[in-house]
Amino acid sequence: MHPSPRRNLLLGLALAVTGSVLFSGKAIVVKLAYRYHVDPLTLIALRMLFAVPFFLVAYRWASRAAPPLARADHLKLSVLGVLGYYLASYLDFLGLQHVSAALERLILFLNPTIVLLISAFFLSKRIRRLDWLALSLAYGGIVLAFVHDVRMDGGRIGLGSALVFASALCYAVYLVVGGELVKRLGAIRLTSYAMCVSSAAVLIHFLAVNPVSSLEQPAPVIWLSLLNATLCTVLPVFATMLAIERVGAGRASMAAMIGPVSTIGLAFVFLGEPVSGWQLVGTLLVLAGVYVLTLPVTAQAAADSTPKETS
Repeated sequence: MHPSPRRNLLLGLALAVTGSVLFSGKAIVVKLAYRYHVDPLTLIALRMLFAVPFFLVAYRWASRAAPPLARADHLKLSVLGVLGYYLASYLDFLGLQHVSAALERLILFLNPTIVLLISAFFLSKRIRRLDWLALSLAYGGIVLAFVHDVRMDGGRIGLGSALVFASALCYAVYLVVGGELVKRLGAIRLTSYAMCVSSAAVLIHFLAVNPVSSLEQPAPVIWLSLLNATLCTVLPVFATMLAIERVGAGRASMAAMIGPVSTIGLAFVFLGEPVSGWQLVGTLLVLAGVYVLTLPVTAQAAADSTPKETS
């Protein structure tokens, strides 16, 4: 028995929000690890080393009764893995060398708009007025929460902004293309394959730059990396793709806009960072935007967001 369209919608949005909040915890874990003077590439490598066994097991489990992947599927999933969780992260890291973290957040959260536009122009997906309202509320909240921290100093703002925007574009393509493939391949199989490719790309990059001995880190860094791999990587990437499977890439990416404001609360609890009134107002606006996504949908819209069975 299939769940009702509304229940499917609410479950998908809940998965997207959960994935986004868990992803946001990565920033807190990384800041805690930086206290031990570990470099970013080593942290990323440790994260993926701990995460990849989970993805290998998940892929084997999801593939046990499924037909073999076609050669074209292997190519598409490999490209998705490089785009979504390697190249997007690397471009973001390069961009952060030239722009403030707050400006980086604002640029990255153009992602839902990019997803909607790609879906509308290339996949002929219809965009509801409520989706635009939800997007507007969420963007307003993001701006209120972070714009006071934006700094435009330095001479390479254009380069940094372009790199961060390229990161957002890579991840948007991952969400849209993955959203089309997931209907046929399944969320667990697609995500685990793409993440194995991403892990391989990260480790190749690490070995080309750093000696293997740099993986020897203090015990707190190892434990934080294990936490980063499980709670802030494995769980959220599966939650995000399961959300896309249920509600589509557009709505999933909009619900994920709760991520940056959840970072404010996590930083307050774990890092002791202060919370301003503007940030609280921005958080309420983002929550209002996510709530708009839960409003009743028409039968056609619900049907569009429910995965179709293939023979």
